Amino acid sequence: MNKKRPINLNLMTIKFPITAIISILHRLSGVILFLLIPCILLSLHYSLISPEGFGKVAAFFQNPVAKVVIWLLLASLAHHLFAGFRHLCMDLGWAEGIKAGKITSWLVMTLSFVVFVLIGVWLWA
Repeated sequence: MNKKRPINLNLMTIKFPITAIISILHRLSGVILFLLIPCILLSLHYSLISPEGFGKVAAFFQNPVAKVVIWLLLASLAHHLFAGFRHLCMDLGWAEGIKAGKITSWLVMTLSFVVFVLIGVWLWA
């Protein structure tokens, strides 16, 4: 092995293909969903205890910071759904080639962006 080859540890200088970006974002959205599960379950618990608990949860979700968390949750869910469907299709043997992979990656990115914007409009309108 050549010991004098250059080592680039700065990930910001590497140009990732769109397929890699979608794969990384799919994993990141899964982590975000996993980390927000306790928040979802806790808010569901308090909202179902009593009418007062429901009012407190509803009032909490009017907070701008809570709206950002809800947006992050719903946006992650949408992206994870689209990218997961893409991965399932590839597991079934559809769109496995390089060209089809790039096209489906751009499709996932476009659909995710549109849904992100629609969720933001819905939350802040």
